[in-house]
Amino acid sequence: MTTSKKTKRLKKNDNLVGYGFMAPALIIFAVFLFIPIFFAIFVSFTDWNGISPFRQAGSYQFVGFENYYNLLIKQGIRQKDFYNSLKNTIYYALGVVPAQTFFALILAVIVNQKWLRRKGLFRTAFYFPSVSSSVVISLIFMWMFGKGGIVNISLSTLFPTYDPITWLNDSRGVFHQILALFGVTRATAGDWVNTRLATLTLWDWISGPSVTMLLIMILNTWTTIGSMMIIYLAALQDIPEQMREAASIDGATSLQIFRKITIPLLTPATFFVVTLGLISTFQVFDQIFVMTSGGPAKTTMTIAYGVYQNGFRNSDMGLAAASAFVLFVIIFIFTLIQRQFLKETLD
Repeated sequence: MTTSKKTKRLKKNDNLVGYGFMAPALIIFAVFLFIPIFFAIFVSFTDWNGISPFRQAGSYQFVGFENYYNLLIKQGIRQKDFYNSLKNTIYYALGVVPAQTFFALILAVIVNQKWLRRKGLFRTAFYFPSVSSSVVISLIFMWMFGKGGIVNISLSTLFPTYDPITWLNDSRGVFHQILALFGVTRATAGDWVNTRLATLTLWDWISGPSVTMLLIMILNTWTTIGSMMIIYLAALQDIPEQMREAASIDGATSLQIFRKITIPLLTPATFFVVTLGLISTFQVFDQIFVMTSGGPAKTTMTIAYGVYQNGFRNSDMGLAAASAFVLFVIIFIFTLIQRQFLKETLD
């Protein structure tokens, strides 16, 4: 047997061994990921209610793109709820992602300082909310921010004229409240605010998150900055100390070193943190489910909660699957946008 034939045979055997080692993982992915994804895609083109056995004759009908049409184009309660949840989700993501990224970076820089004592204690304290039960934390926030909760009691003690806020049942838009301080209301803004865009008026689109949604945003930011801090901390410790020392010798200040050296070298970590933040915020569900169930007045309704509501409360699994895949497309588009924006900003 020639050397070339032996080499090809050995290479073929190596490939078979490699595929053999990969087989268990591929089987797991196929059973628990790929097959459910393809099944969900198929369900999105049916009117299956999610209750009747799928194999049972007549349990569903193939409706094509009707679910997507009802969700995105056809005027009605389904379309209005979807675009309302899209608005709420976008405001939620735009508020939480920058905040958690900024505070995670600041905390990582602080706990990475050489002069800081008991670093392990601070790192544990900052990270602890991230590993705590989101349901438990949500219940604690409900107790704290209830109308007779500790937050309103403390503010009433400090400010006798303070009118307690119903944090958990306030549907007023934050931006609307800010505009009202300058005398701008729906009545005084002009007819342009009544122009409809995707079944909602422009006044509805610029409402901002409701007061209740703002509370949930604060909760989510506090519980996620610990995980993001760990990512930034690992990236900071991977930066060679020699680079900072060389810049310091050349006369660079600490702020200049941070802006010109540290921040650019943290670009991969920042991209990772922002990507994780976008995905998690667009999929927010548990806090909404526990604290508000989409209320008040559907101002905390998100796309992910809409998927649950359509599938398990309204028994319309086809519409729920369609909502889930629209959510996937939205996350994918926002990820591409933030990747391009981050690349241009840090180049």
